[in-house]
Amino acid sequence: MRTSTVVLGAGHAGLAMSRCLTERSIDHVVLERGEVANTWKTERWDSLRLLTPNWLSRLPGYGYEGDDPHGFRTMPETIAFLERYAEVISAPVLTGTTVTSVRRVLDGYEVLTDRGTWQCQAVVIATGACNIPNVPAVAEALPSGIATVTPKDYRNSDQLEEGGVLVVGASATGAQIAEEIHRSGRPVTLAVGEHIRVPRVYRGRDIKWWLDAAGVLADPYDEVDNLVRVRNVPSLQLVGSDDRRNLDLNRLTDIGVRLVGRLVGIQNGTAQFSGSLPNQCAMSDLKMNRLLDRIDDWATENSLDGEIDAPHRFEPTRVEASPPLGVDLGGIRTVLWATGYRPDYSWLDLDVLDRKGRIRHDGGVVESPGVYLLGMPFLRTRKSSLIDGAGDDARFLSGHLATYLDSTIARPGLALRTA
Repeated sequence: MRTSTVVLGAGHAGLAMSRCLTERSIDHVVLERGEVANTWKTERWDSLRLLTPNWLSRLPGYGYEGDDPHGFRTMPETIAFLERYAEVISAPVLTGTTVTSVRRVLDGYEVLTDRGTWQCQAVVIATGACNIPNVPAVAEALPSGIATVTPKDYRNSDQLEEGGVLVVGASATGAQIAEEIHRSGRPVTLAVGEHIRVPRVYRGRDIKWWLDAAGVLADPYDEVDNLVRVRNVPSLQLVGSDDRRNLDLNRLTDIGVRLVGRLVGIQNGTAQFSGSLPNQCAMSDLKMNRLLDRIDDWATENSLDGEIDAPHRFEPTRVEASPPLGVDLGGIRTVLWATGYRPDYSWLDLDVLDRKGRIRHDGGVVESPGVYLLGMPFLRTRKSSLIDGAGDDARFLSGHLATYLDSTIARPGLALRTA
């Protein structure tokens, strides 16, 4: 089987690229191991909502058309949105197709699957950043009677054993799940490392509105210091909810979640935590206030001060004077590892991975000519990991891909473009 371009993954990023390739009359196929929006269907918890307002969930040629632009999509709504998008753009998706290898051949690339082999000149990798949960090595020291779960497997609190729960990680995922589990009546301890605190609403408008309007989401990848670090920062401490509440550590403390520092070890049935909690919280507060300063400056420069609420700052994160450095795990029945993910490139037989298994690329243009990466954090801008950002990235990269195809000598039987 032959085509000009093979797109791997039929999530929002892969579908966005499909639309952009179609607009450029580039022949392609989208290969998906499961179904359209497969990760959203099979690897997310029941109560999860998007962190971005509905109006910000935009894809090339398709946006929100409902009557609640400032609401937040549930998982079923997100899945329906992506399924409908695939239909509207007539995406050439082959579902139930698992890629087993991508390798270089004389006239381009060979994509091997469990349903046959594709020959192509370009490959777009849109398989996502959240494939394999990052479970730290310290997990091996947990007592045998304690259950473990990751966000990939967690659906709701009913699947957990009765008793205390230790949630490790306090970004959006950890904070949301800690709140949900606490509401089920289980005691929750939250191990806090680096995190990014932001308000849901500031000066009367959603924080995502501010980040979009003030150009923060448009910050380009080639103008930031320490790009590797910014591509690995935790997600914002936010929740998409009808009451538009903040979900910071103060709120979790107020409802009874116990805060401890970063988990550093487990010994003799005791979980050991660093003493860095006060410093981590102070640093997060400082970064939040710097962001709010940038927003305030932009509002003033654009003459909005008279139209919106006055600037203000939020209460600093409250932390115990001497947070516990050890917790007896005797009362803990479950540990939930909200410690992030990493991509899975075990099928990628190209010399494009660094020593940590990350694809080497420049704004999504991979070192191997004709290979592209999409749907990753800060790929080209700060919003690259968002649905809206994937569309912008797809527009640029499809243009680069088209130029690459035009510069390549066509080989017999390999159509570069459809008429």
